[in-house]
Amino acid sequence: MPSGTAQRPSDVIRIYGGKTVEVLNTDAEGRLVMADGLARAVEDNPDVVLDIATLTGAQGVALGTRTAGVMGSDDIRTEVVDAAGAADEPFWPMPLPDHLREGIKSKVADLQNMGDPNGGGMLTAGVFLQEFVGDTPWAHLDIARPAFNEGSPWGSTPAGATGFGVRTLFRFLEQRAGR
Repeated sequence: MPSGTAQRPSDVIRIYGGKTVEVLNTDAEGRLVMADGLARAVEDNPDVVLDIATLTGAQGVALGTRTAGVMGSDDIRTEVVDAAGAADEPFWPMPLPDHLREGIKSKVADLQNMGDPNGGGMLTAGVFLQEFVGDTPWAHLDIARPAFNEGSPWGSTPAGATGFGVRTLFRFLEQRAGR
């Protein structure tokens, strides 16, 4: 621990908006920060909330190095996939299975930040984040592996940091503005 106030397993924290989360894995801190941001974002009653992050290594296990995952409200998820297709950035629609909610229940807090360690890590992260958006139309874009290309350039993707998802976000906004 870098200090006596560092976060550690078994801590219970309060997310913006009041929900409590039991920290089971300190390496899953990104979803805690995103939960705060999502809880705050929905207070403004937006038409849509999109979040994008290199959130889980499980994304790469499920979809490889070139395809990102998108989860969320069915209609928004579909809009993101359509925008991604137009932007030539592969996103695959992923579900938010109800049975994974059982895995993030905590005995000492509203939620815990990890689910079943044996699989479904990307989906569990999405289910966790969904807890903080309420009924707001929302999508989570997990770009963990496509965000950095360790191989040779391909298509419009350079070697190194790729900016993956930026073109999709712009296309999504253009499509919504054209309605």
